Amino acid sequence: MTLQGKDLLGLLHKTESEIEYILDTAVPMKEIISRPLKKVPTLRGRTIVNVFYEPSTRTRTSFELAAKYLSADSVNISGSASSVVKGESLVDTARTVKALGADIIVVRHAMAGAAELMARTVSASVINAGDGAHEHPTQALLDMFTVREAKGTLKGLEVAIIGDITHSRVARSDIWGFSRMGARVRVCGPPTMIPHGIDTMGCKIFDKVEDALEGADVVIVLRIQNERQQQGLFPGLREYANMYGINSKRLGLAAPDALLMHPGPINRGVELTGEVADGQQSLIETQVTNGVAVRMAILYLLAGGGDANVPVD
Repeated sequence: MTLQGKDLLGLLHKTESEIEYILDTAVPMKEIISRPLKKVPTLRGRTIVNVFYEPSTRTRTSFELAAKYLSADSVNISGSASSVVKGESLVDTARTVKALGADIIVVRHAMAGAAELMARTVSASVINAGDGAHEHPTQALLDMFTVREAKGTLKGLEVAIIGDITHSRVARSDIWGFSRMGARVRVCGPPTMIPHGIDTMGCKIFDKVEDALEGADVVIVLRIQNERQQQGLFPGLREYANMYGINSKRLGLAAPDALLMHPGPINRGVELTGEVADGQQSLIETQVTNGVAVRMAILYLLAGGGDANVPVD
């Protein structure tokens, strides 16, 4: 099996088989990064360019490490340190990077559709590392990988996504991904942060966080995205924490073996208390580790890898 198309732009049009294929391929990749010597020659001679117009710690670093662990050459470009500040367009940046020899371009941009525009412009593979409030497919894939690793399956699980749904690209990719894999998704947040029509994506909307958490197998808490918001969407951080923040009492409403997740960075004391963020049910650090494995799998498959039995020596 191979992935459809040369790019990974989102999960909306990915099939269950394609998602399963990526998750299966990530399994041997995680074994590689658990070794004392984290290096295989699988992508030797390939060039990966990370073009990040927005700040990032986890996504950018994990893509860079994923490339290095597979022996690819990787280069990082930030918007503030590139010709963008001189007026260069996104299309011209893509063409320049391709002309420099990039095989795969990883892009994060504040504009929804930026990754798709790049993908239409160049023959190199393009991976969407987050475009505005649209999608963040690799985050959703690592979330699904983490849950499947812990639970053994995604089918039939109740997944509650709590927080700023409107401005979250993670929420959209998670809703499409988990739903496609047979889970049932609930969303909850301030009414001003629930986009109109989101129920048509296959999720159920809850007004009260306690109702959304009741019996949930997985709780995914989202960051308040102040950089994308208009003013006045909620009274203040204290009020938000009181009404929607996840503490030990609220987490206790979920299933006894519920998993707690967060894409990071965490606003401690707002979305999550430190007690639950660092508690036994939290898989937040595991998500970070699994992000490297999943991104290794995606780089491998887009670079022409043929199956989930990855050559690891």
